[in-house]
Amino acid sequence: MYTAEISRLNPSAFLFVIDQSGSMSEMMATEQTKAQFVADVLNKTLYQLIIRCTRSDGVRNYFDVGVIAYGNTVQSGLAGALNGKILFSLSDIEANPLRIEERIKRVPDGAGGLVEQKTKFPVWFDPTSSGNTPMRAAMAFGAEVVTEWCDAHPTSYPLTIIHVTDGVSTDGDPSEIADAMKKLSTGDGECLLFNLHISTAEGQPVVFPSSENSLDTYGRLLFHMSSLFPEHLVPIARERGYTSVDSTSRFFGYKAGYEAIVDFFDIGTRPSNLR
Repeated sequence: MYTAEISRLNPSAFLFVIDQSGSMSEMMATEQTKAQFVADVLNKTLYQLIIRCTRSDGVRNYFDVGVIAYGNTVQSGLAGALNGKILFSLSDIEANPLRIEERIKRVPDGAGGLVEQKTKFPVWFDPTSSGNTPMRAAMAFGAEVVTEWCDAHPTSYPLTIIHVTDGVSTDGDPSEIADAMKKLSTGDGECLLFNLHISTAEGQPVVFPSSENSLDTYGRLLFHMSSLFPEHLVPIARERGYTSVDSTSRFFGYKAGYEAIVDFFDIGTRPSNLR
């Protein structure tokens, strides 16, 4: 399983489910709020997906991509020309950013130092933080999207859901819906659900564990909601320093800080078997 070639005729998909509740306004060590930092990482992830899937003839639609945001409401996290549905082809994403910002990044100067350089930064997803944490409703909405996509792509590499939250669900236990979502499948395997809990609290994050033993009650809930590590992503995780990762690990992070957030998105969206 998880061996189907990803092509324009047989695309896969990524669905990002992002917590935008009031607690996402807490500040991180990056001097950004959680909401701002996650938005930056998500926008960069979308841009990197586009770059990875660009060839001489333009952006190839190897993936459908969508964002569900939940806080005051559960809705599409994309706006502007991408409002109105959830999943879009990668070329539609590329063609319709909300805006292009000018950012400053530091790059090597060739003499052992760093120099500031202006760069273009496309933005598709804006940070928001208000309301409660209707995680169960967000998962239910996501399950509808996943079901429709799987029915339309019976031979594709299954859809990957990347869920990011900083708090406990305020509308009931989401685990039953999450378990049902993981059982949705194409002929190539069950859909993958990756869960990332982020925190500003001190302490060592737990990233890609094989056991729930070191987790509290809420951590164990998210652990069991998360899929096992796909084989093709194990070497990528090990290259990023997560040397203990194997096929018994869960694709799950708990009480993660900014470094783990970046790694989680990067590893979770690495294309495989592109044609």
